[in-house]
Amino acid sequence: MMKMLLFLHVLGAVLFLGNIITAAFWKVSAERGKDLAHLHRVARNVMTADYFFTLPGVVMLIATGHIMASRRGYPLTELNWMTASEALFVASGLIWMAVLIPAQRKMIKETAVSETAGALTAAYRKASRTWDVFGTLVIVIPLAVLYLMLAKPF
Repeated sequence: MMKMLLFLHVLGAVLFLGNIITAAFWKVSAERGKDLAHLHRVARNVMTADYFFTLPGVVMLIATGHIMASRRGYPLTELNWMTASEALFVASGLIWMAVLIPAQRKMIKETAVSETAGALTAAYRKASRTWDVFGTLVIVIPLAVLYLMLAKPF
């Protein structure tokens, strides 16, 4: 049973980290390409991929992580690598929900407006900068969590 839980946990991490990293790649690549119709499709697809890959990855990570921690006797009521990882993971999720999702919605809306106007709008550029800054943070935080999960330093 533990091997299956570990497999599902790693699969969740692959889905989660893989999608957030590749989403950033596709978004930046689409912006550099200057094709507004393509950028609009990418903006929509980044949001869709979050629901198909990031969200299931999060659910798998949380569910399997808690089950495995419980079975191995890791205390979730004191500061240790597990609780630090969980706190960072929650912070990452809060940033995603509070900042990135609204920025993504704005980018989708503004790429449609930009297509009609023939140039990227200022509102798109602002939402994109917000997405870039906070998106980078939401990639770095889970990488720190990955380190904590593997190294278990305290």
